[in-house]
Amino acid sequence: MSDKSVTPKTEYGVVARFEDPGALLHAAEKVRDAGYTKFDCHSPFPIHGMDQAMGLKQSKVGLIAGAGATFGFILGLWLQWWTSTIDYPIVIAGKPFFSYQAYVPVTFGLTVLFGAIGAVAGMFHVNRMPQWFHGVFHSENFARFSDDAFFVSIEKDDPKYDRTGALEFLKSIGGAEPEVLEGE
Repeated sequence: MSDKSVTPKTEYGVVARFEDPGALLHAAEKVRDAGYTKFDCHSPFPIHGMDQAMGLKQSKVGLIAGAGATFGFILGLWLQWWTSTIDYPIVIAGKPFFSYQAYVPVTFGLTVLFGAIGAVAGMFHVNRMPQWFHGVFHSENFARFSDDAFFVSIEKDDPKYDRTGALEFLKSIGGAEPEVLEGE
């Protein structure tokens, strides 16, 4: 008698292919209007208006980058003020201790540096990166998304998710080759 245990497959959601960018854009609107909240659209290139079609809110990356730039600005001014006024006060050529004109290059540099760090860190945080694996990678058809195909995937975590209902819905809005995403 064989003692091989079968590992049950994990269900990640459903995916379907659409013919062109216009069809994907309309499909995104229909998925959003149907009440799905955890879905994604996959395309080989950016599609103008996709954010609105999916009902996505404005990105918070700009706010995070702005906060980083403001922190860099304040840090640059404070550091130079503290070193020249408190820590090592030296009168050079009769200039006051707080000679802000000389602080511009360093302050500008730190503003740009911390703004850029904030933008990159914000992008990683908002996009939930790094995400080493996603359920759509179990689909053989999905490999075409980076060449010439357009896909909509609905995740199993969506509150409205029902396997058969989601598959039928994707078919009804024009999705070809709908499939369930399952893997180990």
